[in-house]
Amino acid sequence: MTLVRILLGALVASGLLLAIRWTMATRRGAERGGGAAPTALDLLIGFFTNFFDTLGIGSFATTTAVFRLFHMVPDELIPGTLIVGHALPVLTQALLFITVVAVDPGQMTMLIAVCVTGGWIGAGVVASLSRRAVQLGMGCALLVAAALMLLGMLGQFPAGGTALAFTPPALILALVINFVLGALLTLGIGNYAPSLIVFSLLGMDPRAAFPIMMGSGAFVATIAGVRFVGAGRFHWRAALGLTVGGIPGVAVAVWIVTSLPLGMLRWLVLVVVAYASATLLRAGMRSAAPK
Repeated sequence: MTLVRILLGALVASGLLLAIRWTMATRRGAERGGGAAPTALDLLIGFFTNFFDTLGIGSFATTTAVFRLFHMVPDELIPGTLIVGHALPVLTQALLFITVVAVDPGQMTMLIAVCVTGGWIGAGVVASLSRRAVQLGMGCALLVAAALMLLGMLGQFPAGGTALAFTPPALILALVINFVLGALLTLGIGNYAPSLIVFSLLGMDPRAAFPIMMGSGAFVATIAGVRFVGAGRFHWRAALGLTVGGIPGVAVAVWIVTSLPLGMLRWLVLVVVAYASATLLRAGMRSAAPK
């Protein structure tokens, strides 16, 4: 229980750091976007993108698509706006799941730590890789994993487990994979769908993956958000809309995930993984197309 409290305290501290830095930047007039109140559209975008993010689908691609569709945010400000605007909703996801989902606290702390470490240490290595190769490779891997999960749910292959903790061999493998997933975050490859499928196939209840993957994302997002705010490289109004609209969206989605029967949750995970695989393969093939 002590580990959980320390983890929750660290998450809250990182969120407060971002909130304080954002407030200071606003007072100094360093923000972009003028400080106007979010519009109804800003709030709706925040609600729905974070709702689906909490279900494991992710929010960056969907938010970027909407921003470009309505010409809401200049392209050069989109990365910072995504990080700053989604950071506190992701933090909310982590806090809620950690408090309502039972999972081994020691293993959760280790898995979050290696994912965050992978994001820092692995950045240099991953930066040398071809983004297209990673997208195609990850997309194919997720497609195969989704097929195995489907076979398991149909009784043709061992299905995902119901455990709230890994066995020692499975934990070692999960730590290695989570480190790699943290490194891939530097390429913009989300860790939600891979975490859901890997942890499930290693015997863990899919619910137990949510606090682990969201805790990792919250630490990375809040720390990176502080840097974007300091540089003023974000759209103030759009980011605030993502935050204010996103937190209620998270709360609704958490209730859905935690109240679903395990069988239905596995089908949801399957849909999420298939969607992630399709988007990665599509992005990889588009990047290879002649311009």
